[in-house]
Formats: sequence, structure tokens, C-alpha cells
Amino acid sequence: MIELKDCVKTYTTDQDKACSPVETVTRVKGLLAEKCAGVLDKTDRVDTGRLGIPVFVSTCGPEAKRFMPTRKQMGKGASPEQAEASALMELVERFSYFTFWADEDNFTRLTWSEAQKKWPGEVMDIAMIARSVEEDISSEDAARLMDLHRWRFHPALNVATGKHEYVPLDWFKKLNEFNGSSAGNTFEESIGQGGCELVERHVCALIDRSRKVMPTIDPASYSDPVLSRLAGCFEANGVKLVLKDFSLGQPVPTVAAVAWDPKTFPGLSEIVFTAGTSSSPVKAAIRAVTEVAQLAGDFETSRVYEASGLSKFTSLDDIQWLLEGEMVPLDSLPTVEEPNIYNELMAMAEGLEKQGTPLYSVDTRHPDLMVTTNYNFVPGFDFRERTPHRSIGLFVGRILAEDAEFGDAMEGLEVVEEIYPDAYFLPFFRGLLAMRMQDVEYAVEQFREAEPMQPADAERALAAFYQGYALSQLEEWEDAVAPLGRAIELDAETKEYFNLRGVAHFKGGRYEEAAGDFRAALDIDSGSPHDLANLGLCHKFMGNDAEALDYLGAALKLDPELEYARNHYDELVQSS
Repeated sequence: MIELKDCVKTYTTDQDKACSPVETVTRVKGLLAEKCAGVLDKTDRVDTGRLGIPVFVSTCGPEAKRFMPTRKQMGKGASPEQAEASALMELVERFSYFTFWADEDNFTRLTWSEAQKKWPGEVMDIAMIARSVEEDISSEDAARLMDLHRWRFHPALNVATGKHEYVPLDWFKKLNEFNGSSAGNTFEESIGQGGCELVERHVCALIDRSRKVMPTIDPASYSDPVLSRLAGCFEANGVKLVLKDFSLGQPVPTVAAVAWDPKTFPGLSEIVFTAGTSSSPVKAAIRAVTEVAQLAGDFETSRVYEASGLSKFTSLDDIQWLLEGEMVPLDSLPTVEEPNIYNELMAMAEGLEKQGTPLYSVDTRHPDLMVTTNYNFVPGFDFRERTPHRSIGLFVGRILAEDAEFGDAMEGLEVVEEIYPDAYFLPFFRGLLAMRMQDVEYAVEQFREAEPMQPADAERALAAFYQGYALSQLEEWEDAVAPLGRAIELDAETKEYFNLRGVAHFKGGRYEEAAGDFRAALDIDSGSPHDLANLGLCHKFMGNDAEALDYLGAALKLDPELEYARNHYDELVQSS
């Protein structure tokens, strides 16, 4: 159980911490070596030095790779010491999170009603489940839906009230993925950071979706020496930096940053759009600016970053709304800043509780390592990657279609249909279930029926993609091209859509069209070994041996185990 207590700051230079980053790195590296060998391979500084803002990477060792989908974590800070600590703690946070979920002993699997019987009066209010998807639904119907699945219940601390409540934790994981996971030197530091991240993702989702014009922060108000130095690093290199007030009435401040280099964009750099949230406006601004440095590759390395909390823009025309808005001083943003991190955390939590969006936290520490890590969530908060057309039925239906036994899934979907007659998601889920049951022809019919019913472009694109995917499983590659084309027209930011259409064109011998799709996929994710290899194969079959060797070689550097790429690469080398 989490017990919160006073936590006085001893380091406040660029972030607020209970101890210095040097102490954190020394202690955590020592614990990893002693208690969890094989989790950390190494930490490295990876920035080019152009901006003078350090960026570090922590590389996973073999033990971490057994649990984690990522292989490297990036860290930011105004100093090398803080950037290394950030990268190191990001690894610990992710490793602890994934090992926590991998251990079923951490959970009690129960339906909603079973949990209420087991822990009367100690289970989260069902209204919080409805609040988490912003749905107006009766408690009875919500409970019926939550009884269709056995959830992983675990105690979570309601930070504002100080009470632990039993919550269906995998419900929030389904909604939020690993948004809200955190690490720190103490519980107060870790939960405060995780709560700030949730606020950041929420306000960014709302503003990014609406394109609401927000105030611009006056550079003349950057009185903090660290922030002034960081902003000066951009100015000295001719990189444009604009800071925005994205606080949106929350108890803690959020600063968004948009930056671009007129000299290197678009050839060697991108427009970077990100944000930071902290207890004070200055620390929020520092987080945002150092995050820009982390993502930007010093605006000279052709690096492609993956968008998460905010959209990614490819044209200066797209950011004009960010250049508008009244000019305000940095100190006009809200603050909960105190010398005691506990007081800051409680001020944020109490402010969130008053809004009807309480902050919850779970202890996810690795039992051997015991470095403080948490999983935090706020029912009612949003993030960009979550569909705005959500409901309990949508997420429960998805779980039934993807995970439940066939009979249970069919019965469960009937209950969902009783509560949501003619819901747009029902044919799609029947299609998913049919795919699991290997009734692919029926799945194609259901995805075809689902496509025009979807409420927005992203959902229609997904239904069209699944039509194409199902047709590919039937080896009907020519028929797959049209629905995949519709998916791309509706959503040109999903690499899988381009990849599968590229395969369909390749199967039809249209190597130039296939190459175009694989290049488009690489524009979204330049580190995709399969798309690099596929592009290499296109060039091979078009007779461009030199280009084929380049792309196949690049793919094999990223994934030496890519056997089909190795075979074609060796064949080209032998014939040259």
C-alpha cells in the first residue's frame, strides 16, 4: 500500500527532485547491477551538440527485452546529469510496469458484481467507470456490461482522499495503455510526475482536437536563468521556438512548445510540437523545451519522431493557429509550487478531485529492485490516441471480440446489443470475432457492413483496413487494394495501411506502386525493418540492384534475423 508523507526538494535546478540526478543515477545503476542484472545495457548521450541541450538514451539489456516492447528509452534535461537520470528512470519505469502486468499474482480476477461481494464498500464507484469514458449510462447497465468480463482487480490509492479502493485495473490499461506510468526517488515525486503527465495528455488532446487558439507566452518573461539559457540555445542557432499556455483551467500549468528551423526544414528537420506539465510554470516550460530537444535530433539529423500526445505537422501552414493568441507572461499560468513535493501533489490531487476527475495511483515497484514506480490514472481524462466516440460498450465489446472464449463472446455481444441497439461498433466486433474463429468470409462481410456506420474518418479507415486485411488472408490481393486505398484516404498517418497496400501491389507485380507505399510507411516510421526490406525487394524486381542492396542492408542492420531480406541480399551480392 502507498503511504504518502512529506518530501522536501533538495534539487531544483531544472526539475524538482528529492535528490540530485547524480545521486539518482549512482543509486539506481547500483541497484540494477546488484538486484536486476541484464535490465540495463548502457546509457549514452546521443545529441549532436548543436543546440547544447543534452539528450540521453538508455538501452535495454536481455532481461528487460523479455518483458518490454521498446529497446531504447530517451531522457531529457537541461544538464547531462538530469538527462541521463531521466533516460535511466524511464527504463526502470517501463520495466517495472511491464513486469507488474506480467505477474498474475498481483491481481484478483473478478466480475464487477463478484468484486462488490468480496470487498463491500471498498470497490471504486461504478460512476467512475462511466466517467472514464464520459458516458451517461445507468449504474445498472454499466454493471451489466462490467459483469461480462473478469477484470484484474487491484487496490489503488485515491490520492485526494487517502483511501485505497479496489479497481478493475485492466479497464484503465485498456483505455490509457501505459500513459500515466511514472518513476521517481519517492512516491510523492513519482505520483506527482505521473499526475502531471496525465494532465498534459488531457489538455493537449482537447486543444489539439479543437485547434483552440491559446495564449502565447511572452519570451520577455523568461526570468529563470535555466529557461533563459535553453531558449537562447534555440535563438543562437536560428531555430524558431514558440511557447503556449495550454493549462486550460487545470490546477497545474501546461506549456506547449512548437519549434522549427527555417534553414533545415523540411530537408534535415521537422516541425516539433510537444508540451510539458509541472508544478510551476517555469518547470513546465523547461520540460517542454527539453522535450523539443529530445525529439528534434538537433534539427539537423533527418530524424523522424513519432507523434504521441500531440499532432505532427509537416507544413508551416498547419501551425498558424499556434502562432495566434494574446501574449501573456509566464507567471500568469497556475502554480502549486512549494518546497515540499507532498504539498504540491496534494494541491494538484485536491484540485482534480474538485473537478470530478480524481487522481488514482498504484504501486508498481519491481519486487527485487524496489525503485519507486507507479501507474496513475484519472477517470474522465482524455488523450489524443483514444477515440472520442467512446462508451463502456465499445471497450467491453472489444475485449469480448479479441479475448473471450467464442461462446462467452457471442453471449456478451448480445448483451451489448441489448444496451446499444444498432451500435456502430457491433458489426466490426463480429468481424474481429469471426477472424479469430477463422471464418474469414463472414469477417469480410461484417467489416464491409461496419465501414459506412462508423462515426468518423479514423474508425471508417480502420474498418476499411480490416476488410483489406481479411481479403489478404484469403489471398484475394487484387480485391484488397480498394478498401486499403479507402483506409489511406481517410487516415494517411497509419503506416500499417500503406504497408499492406504495398504488399497487395507487390503481389500483383506492380513494383513501382508498391515501392511508393513502402516509402510512405517509412515516412511515418523510418525505423521499420520490414518496410525497408520490402522497398529493397521492389527495387530488386525493378532491376535497381544498387538501391535494393542499400535498402536490404539497412533492414538487416535493424533486424539481422530478417531471413527473407538476408536471402535476397545474399543473392544480389553473389550476382554482382
